Amino acid sequence: MPWVDACAADDIEAEEAKRFDNGGRTFAIFRNDADEYYCTDGLCTHERIHLADGLVMGNTVECPKHASIFNFTTGEVETPPACENLRTYKTKVENGRVMVEVEPS
Repeated sequence: MPWVDACAADDIEAEEAKRFDNGGRTFAIFRNDADEYYCTDGLCTHERIHLADGLVMGNTVECPKHASIFNFTTGEVETPPACENLRTYKTKVENGRVMVEVEPS
């Protein structure tokens, strides 16, 4: 699978998220308080609200609509009403850029 340049690493502060769109799909890129980067599908599995607008705390994001909490390192739902996990994608930082491994659409 190809690596796609998503954004500058400095575009995301610690415990924040950024929306990333590619190939007709949307993703959320997260930076935790340990300066690690993660990527998941962008939309909450409950109501399809973008998670980049959610509250990031440690390794979790809270959906801004109904407060479902996901662990963005694993994609697992930690708090309902969502019951379906998020898909996660490998990330790496190269030359100050966040790269995401996504399959072609």
